[in-house]
Amino acid sequence: QVQLVESGGGSVQAGNSLQLSCTISGYTFPTFCMAWFRQAPGKEREGIAWIDSGGNTNYADSVKGQFTVSRDNTKSTLYLQMNQLKPEDSAMYYCALDQWEWKCKRGVGASDLRYWGQGTQVTVSS
Repeated sequence: QVQLVESGGGSVQAGNSLQLSCTISGYTFPTFCMAWFRQAPGKEREGIAWIDSGGNTNYADSVKGQFTVSRDNTKSTLYLQMNQLKPEDSAMYYCALDQWEWKCKRGVGASDLRYWGQGTQVTVSS
């Protein structure tokens, strides 16, 4: 059974940084596409960062240069480093996982990824 658990969310003031983590267990395939999504109240779930098993990354324009996705294969953990946070970054942040690397290269949407965590809330105040 594949499980994803996010952590690291919280409340911060604008301009500060946060690092989110997503710990994965039960996944046995040799390749993967891992991603971070976020969803603000009343809005659709937005894909913001993807990373595949080769370490290739892909970012939404909205976070490019501000957020960095990385992973530690030895710890089966996905990270999202978020710098210079703004109030519009406030959302529930989710990690997602799928077997196919091409999904990361393409930056696929939420409906195309198989496994999901429960989310961690990020609130940025001005």
